[in-house]
Amino acid sequence: MGTYTQIIYHIVFSTKNREHTLLHQEKKRLYAYIHHLLMNKKCHLYRINGVEDHIHILTHVHPTIPVSNLIKEIKLASSDFISKERIFPSFKGWQDGYGAFTETIKAKERLIKYIKNQEEHHKKVRFLEEYKTLLEEYEIKFDPKFLL
Repeated sequence: MGTYTQIIYHIVFSTKNREHTLLHQEKKRLYAYIHHLLMNKKCHLYRINGVEDHIHILTHVHPTIPVSNLIKEIKLASSDFISKERIFPSFKGWQDGYGAFTETIKAKERLIKYIKNQEEHHKKVRFLEEYKTLLEEYEIKFDPKFLL
């Protein structure tokens, strides 16, 4: 019998101190870099997008890769890429921590649309509000002091 998996994660993390350092004109280069990194890890990227202070990634994670290791590698490698390429001059790194939420295949299209429309979404909702809502929707207990 073969091995079949469907391990989909909605990953969210922000810039250090949630500073608005991810400039619109260079975000596509960052996203392409992360896409390539995920492909090398045998993950399938469904969608990546974000705004100046955070990004969302919807991806299938290969079953041999712990999600915490994957996110750590994305953050370290992308920080190095940003630094070497000098694409975001004010970027000081990624904030500690992340959100990683498991998803069903039935939610995939809705989430792709949600992530695709981040710029429009954040004209109405700030990141902290969005993040709290995600934590509450997934019934994750959290201490608000760690969200700052």
